[in-house]
Amino acid sequence: MVRTLTHWSVKDYHQMMKSGLLAGRQVELINGQIIDMAPELPIHRVTYRRGAKYLEALLGNRAVVFATSPVTLPSDGEPQPDICIALPPESRYDQRHPGLQDIYWLIEVSNSTLTYDLGDKARMYARHNILEYWVIDIPGSQLWVHRTPNQVQYQSVVRYKMGKVIPLAFPDVEVEVYQLIGN
Repeated sequence: MVRTLTHWSVKDYHQMMKSGLLAGRQVELINGQIIDMAPELPIHRVTYRRGAKYLEALLGNRAVVFATSPVTLPSDGEPQPDICIALPPESRYDQRHPGLQDIYWLIEVSNSTLTYDLGDKARMYARHNILEYWVIDIPGSQLWVHRTPNQVQYQSVVRYKMGKVIPLAFPDVEVEVYQLIGN
């Protein structure tokens, strides 16, 4: 007998959430599959909160900075990146999550999921043409910056241990790496 997984749409996923079926569960929708998220350790929470606050102060009203909030992708996906930098104003998200047209860049904080974040998640974001994707590697004390997606992967992946990164969406802004990785 051949077994297949059920493919869930974003609409199905939202209905499950509204019904309470997923209440109390830390999950995200990835390519039509409901995936359990890794447990959050204090260092993970502190890192994304510190990063979100820093980016909010740095970008001001030029962007909306969401922490651990879903984004909606057209391939039946609703991942929850640790930080999403999106088009303002925030009120545009009163009835929906940011979609591809709204996202400046996404950031994942990785404590125990580095292989997944640099592999499957990076390929998913590249496939959806997210122009910039960063991974804060807590154990490695480094920042991985992914750019130039080609529908399969990112053509440019640069590792920073220190210095500044200039986001593609804001060429006049310098992000201090140490502010994100905590060193």
